[in-house]
Amino acid sequence: MIVHEQEPYNAEPPRAALAEHLITPVDVFYGRNHGTMPEIDPQAWRLRIGGLVEHALEFSLPELQQQFTPVEVTATLQCAGNRRAGLMAFRDIPGQHPWGAGATSTARWRGARLSDVLAACGLGRQVTDVAFDAPDVAPEADPPQPFGASISVDKATAPEVLLAWEMNGEPLPTAHGAPVRVVVPGYIGARSVKWVGRIAAQDHPSENFFQQGAYRVLPADTDTARTHPGDGVALGPVALNSEILTPDDGDEVPAGPTHVAGYAFAGDDRTVVRVDVTTDGGATWVQADLDAQPTPWTWRFWRARVYVPPGRVEITARAWDSTAAVQPEHPATVWNPKGYINNSWPSVTVTATPTAAGAHGSYPR
Repeated sequence: MIVHEQEPYNAEPPRAALAEHLITPVDVFYGRNHGTMPEIDPQAWRLRIGGLVEHALEFSLPELQQQFTPVEVTATLQCAGNRRAGLMAFRDIPGQHPWGAGATSTARWRGARLSDVLAACGLGRQVTDVAFDAPDVAPEADPPQPFGASISVDKATAPEVLLAWEMNGEPLPTAHGAPVRVVVPGYIGARSVKWVGRIAAQDHPSENFFQQGAYRVLPADTDTARTHPGDGVALGPVALNSEILTPDDGDEVPAGPTHVAGYAFAGDDRTVVRVDVTTDGGATWVQADLDAQPTPWTWRFWRARVYVPPGRVEITARAWDSTAAVQPEHPATVWNPKGYINNSWPSVTVTATPTAAGAHGSYPR
């Protein structure tokens, strides 16, 4: 793992490790934390649901598992800071982790539908948002406070949103939110709250720092020392994005036909329908082959065979989604003071070395 910070733990896998598995192994799955991971006794853990409900309820882990039909959803989680390093290369972003392409991973999640649990409580008509609270205290908030988030009631009652206690067929590990975490497919990872302990039905979004202060896109010229809660655009559905996983940036490859592969992901109810690859600055593009997509909530692996001439070559990709939207071309168009949502065209630079055949001028055209 590429560790950006040991405490709190923040790490991502290298590109090549992600490329090996459509379903990311638990020990390769990225870790994003704002505070120390809490050690929670599963026997003592309780989930409390309240707020604007007909009757507040409380569940132990066995009660949650026994009273609600378990379902499995395969879903990709992607940190809002994924690919931030590309924005930092354009213009510095002090105080933020330089996440590369690995702050995204895919797992099989198993648990109870959040909609079933909320239905058991009886949602009030005035409910617009559902808020989640966890016990991990984040010192970056002022004053320090536990992590929290909220999503709209429409999303909270969608069938894909889970209270998960399993990951890839095994009990959820502490590092990924045990005993129970929220999984909100199609939304930025920050809304899939780990170690969830309380859920509240509300007529307004969460007032937690990580809903009102962090995870918001601010204009490029914003003075972050003068911002107020609620400024900017709150992040929810994941923006269309893609990345090249092989070859890696800086690799040496034989000149000639070269295999290029990566992932593409579009959040909420959008899907990836096309990926293009260029090795000549966009003068020509090769359309990549798209692998099957396990569920509507996962990334899509893609692969292409392109010609790489001798020398230093930049390989660039771009993805299209089911609304015909395409990724923006340059980091300059999406740069923001916190470095969120870099979904500009991904690229890697490789050095292509001539082969014996190439030395005699027999490269394909």
